[in-house]
Amino acid sequence: MLEKSVEDYNLFKNMSVDEAVQQMEKAWGFTAGKLALGVKILEEMIKDGKCVKFLSFPANLVASGIRGVFKEIVKRRLADVVVTTCGTLDHDVARSWKKYFRGSFLMDDDVLHERGINRLGNILVPNESYGLIIEDKMKTLLSGLWDEGVREISTRQLCWWMGERICGEDSILYWAAKNKIPVYVPGITDGAVGYQLWMFSQDHDFRINLLEDEKEINDLVFTAEKTGALIIGGGISKHHTIWWNQFKDGLDYTVYITTAVEWDGSLSGAKPREAVSWGKIKEKSEYVTIEGDASVILPIIIGSLITRIAKK
Repeated sequence: MLEKSVEDYNLFKNMSVDEAVQQMEKAWGFTAGKLALGVKILEEMIKDGKCVKFLSFPANLVASGIRGVFKEIVKRRLADVVVTTCGTLDHDVARSWKKYFRGSFLMDDDVLHERGINRLGNILVPNESYGLIIEDKMKTLLSGLWDEGVREISTRQLCWWMGERICGEDSILYWAAKNKIPVYVPGITDGAVGYQLWMFSQDHDFRINLLEDEKEINDLVFTAEKTGALIIGGGISKHHTIWWNQFKDGLDYTVYITTAVEWDGSLSGAKPREAVSWGKIKEKSEYVTIEGDASVILPIIIGSLITRIAKK
C-alpha cells in the first residue's frame, strides 16, 4: 500500500510531451496520475497484435484543432475502427474547404445570428463555412454516385467515398479511406450530411443501409481475439462501441475521457465499472476514466504515444 511515494516534478528545458507524462506517473497529482495510466493502457493496447482497436468520439471536437489529432490517429493506424457521429462528417468535409474561427463563450449570440455566424462553444462557424459548403460538396458526391449506378450504401462506404472525393489530406475521412479504416456513423441523419442524404432521397430512390454497418461491426468483434477502445465523450458513439463489445465478453483495454458525471445515470458519465456490470468491459481488464476536457488531454496522450511507439 505504501510502496510508491509521490515525487515532485523536475521541469527542464526542451522537455518532451512524453517526458512530462512520465513525470505525471511519479508526481501522481489526481488527474495527472490517471492520464499517465491511460497512456500506459493505450500503449499496451497498440502493442497487442491480437487486439482490434476502437476509437469513439463525438463531433464537437472536430470543429477544433483536435481534428488534427484524430487525423494522426487514423493516419498512423493507431485505431482499426472509428465510431462517431454525423457532425464529424459535417466538420471534416467543411474544414477541408473553409475555415472556422476563434471566438469566445461570452459573445453576443443575437449579433452573431444576424451576421450569419454560428457559435460552437468558443468556435465561430460562418454559414458559408458550414451548411453551404456541405450542401455543395454532398450534392456533387451523391449525384456522381447516382450516375455510377449506386443506389444503396452503408455509412462506412459513404465515409470512404467522402474521404476519397470531397475531403482534403488534412481530414480524418481522407486517411480513413486511404488506410481502409472503417468509420461507422449509427446516427447518420443527425447532422448536415444526414440532411443532404435525406434531401437527395426525396427525388432519388437512394438509401442508407445501417444494417450493413452492423453486420460489419459484428464480424469485426466476433473474429477478434481481443478488443480495446479509446472513448472520448459519450452519446451514441460511446454506446455503440461498448454495446457491440459485450457480445465477445467485453473490451480488454478501455480508456474513457469525459467531463460528464455519473450521478445522474447518464451514459456519458458512466464509469467503466458500470460497463463491467453489463459485460461491455471485461471484469479483469485494464481500464481508466480520465476526467477532463479532451481538447487539453488528448494532444498530450497521443503526443506521448507517438513518441513511445517510435522508440519501439
